[in-house]
Amino acid sequence: MHEVSVAESLLKTVVEQAAAHNCTRIEKIILRIGRASGVVSEALVFAFDALKPGTMAENAVIEVMDVPVAGKCETCGSDFSVEEKYVLACPSCGSPSFVITSGRELELSELEVY
Repeated sequence: MHEVSVAESLLKTVVEQAAAHNCTRIEKIILRIGRASGVVSEALVFAFDALKPGTMAENAVIEVMDVPVAGKCETCGSDFSVEEKYVLACPSCGSPSFVITSGRELELSELEVY
């Protein structure tokens, strides 16, 4: 379960960022997680909650923003967004020639600190 190492890295990053801005408490962490990122949001939150006691993030909550997979077809030029985790062909024309433009991200979007 690689979510544990992601949670460890997240905790380290948010604590460092909060400390760098002279904050003592982290209240909320907002993450953007793409559906094709390979990260299971629930497992990440569970791992983070297990690691945070005794840190300035011990009362922090994680809010996850789900990012759908989106792309641009190189054949017909259409922009698309799908609910699935993977895209095998352009939903408009069926071409296998496309570029994924979002859905793979794992991004720390916001921190609420005091």
